[in-house]
Amino acid sequence: MLKHLQAKALMASDTDLPIWVIALLLFSVLLLIKKMKDRRKNKQYLPPSPPMLPIFGNLHQLGDLLHQSYRELSKKHGPVMLLHLGKIPVVVISSAEAAREALKVHDLACSGRPRLAGAGRLSYNYLDIGFSQYDEYWRNMKKLILLEMFSLKRVQSFRPLREEEVELFINSISEFAASETPVNLTEKLFSLTANITVRMSFGFDYRGTNFDRQRFHEVVHDAEAVAGSFSKSELFPFIGWILDWITGYHTRTERVFHELDAFYEYVINDHLKPGRKKERDDLIDVLLRIKEEQTELGMDNFTNSNIKGVLLNIFAAGVDTSAITVNWAMAELCRNPRVMKKVQEEIRNVVGKKGRVTETDLDQLQYLKMVVKETFRLHPAVPLLIPRETMSHFKINGYDINPKILIQINAWAIGRDSKYWKDPEQFFPERFADSSIDFKGQSFELLPFGAGRRICPGIHMGTVTVELTLANLLYCFDWKLPNGMVKENLNMEEQAGISITVSKKTPLNLLPVKYLY
Repeated sequence: MLKHLQAKALMASDTDLPIWVIALLLFSVLLLIKKMKDRRKNKQYLPPSPPMLPIFGNLHQLGDLLHQSYRELSKKHGPVMLLHLGKIPVVVISSAEAAREALKVHDLACSGRPRLAGAGRLSYNYLDIGFSQYDEYWRNMKKLILLEMFSLKRVQSFRPLREEEVELFINSISEFAASETPVNLTEKLFSLTANITVRMSFGFDYRGTNFDRQRFHEVVHDAEAVAGSFSKSELFPFIGWILDWITGYHTRTERVFHELDAFYEYVINDHLKPGRKKERDDLIDVLLRIKEEQTELGMDNFTNSNIKGVLLNIFAAGVDTSAITVNWAMAELCRNPRVMKKVQEEIRNVVGKKGRVTETDLDQLQYLKMVVKETFRLHPAVPLLIPRETMSHFKINGYDINPKILIQINAWAIGRDSKYWKDPEQFFPERFADSSIDFKGQSFELLPFGAGRRICPGIHMGTVTVELTLANLLYCFDWKLPNGMVKENLNMEEQAGISITVSKKTPLNLLPVKYLY
């Protein structure tokens, strides 16, 4: 018996683990537990996402009108939503509170400009005016340019030009009134805003010259579409480049760039000719003066490519947006005769028998301004604000937002949210009568021009153009729907497309009736 116990004890001692092995195992277990606790502690709380497909992400859930698709998805997944457009992560914001966090509280963190392939290939980075967001010199240059070009004083200096173009615009519509034929108001409005922008930027009246304004407008619109779209290579790794080649995306982008570049080069060289006559400084004169001042200071960083980038931004933002807004306003007024009558009475009482509305009259037209605000709310020309790229980590509504994420603000959805607006689908300008809400970047319920560091610098220019044009249309004419059409049949659908702007799907054809003062 004793021998049996001794043998068993000897066997047990042979199988015991050394103390250091046990200690090592114990340490490893404790380390693993700590890592799991840290991981749970540091686990990110990302915004909710709809179900995704491999490779495609959420692309299959989006329709042609992106802002409308975003709103439908946000109803289910919330006002801060993470989507994956192919391989591109996008946070979509659809509430005023979340927009305030992104555009004010965390404005600096999400003020980067995404270098999308469309924009990059379009201009070899001069769409971004060649400015690095990390370079203090270029940040100061951007401020200088914006102050010079879009100051209130500069906007007022173009007043005679705007009033002259509106006068010609009204005269052309008077011809339709005299012949009692409908006018394609949409086409006329786009022509007007293009004329104003060409003269303001280039300092010449294209009429009577060989300047092809229509072709130039088409190229600018193509550039806007390219810059506002994603290439297939951005959305899908590997296969995207092949798809871009098959669809001719890169060929189209190069063509648009070279056409714009050649035109801008011609206009800049024309401004440098000695003895050139001019009535006033146009925007190219302003930019060339800035370039000369920088050169005198020993800084030759500001080049003609930067000037071209500024011009491209002006045309992309300025030609379509004002025309789109007036077009939507006139369509809504035709659907709401009560509002049409009220705003016409205000304008005609203020202006009297002067024959035209001038910019000095605009401050007295308070109901007109409400009509414009209501149009901005229901029909922002850019329903999804220009995408921003996050530069550092921050939180919105408690969700973690990481660097290198695109941020898109759905201004269209916010403007139609019943949380902020009573009867949001109704065109009712009086809602602004006793309201402090404005569109200058401080009221996040109304964001037609954006807010924060990337608010549209042309806000004053755009607003005065819209108000002056709309006021004269309503002062000079009464308006009827053509061919016995009733207001209920007026098509108010939006035009689907790849441009950053969204216009009325069908042209607005109206019959003008000359108003006798």
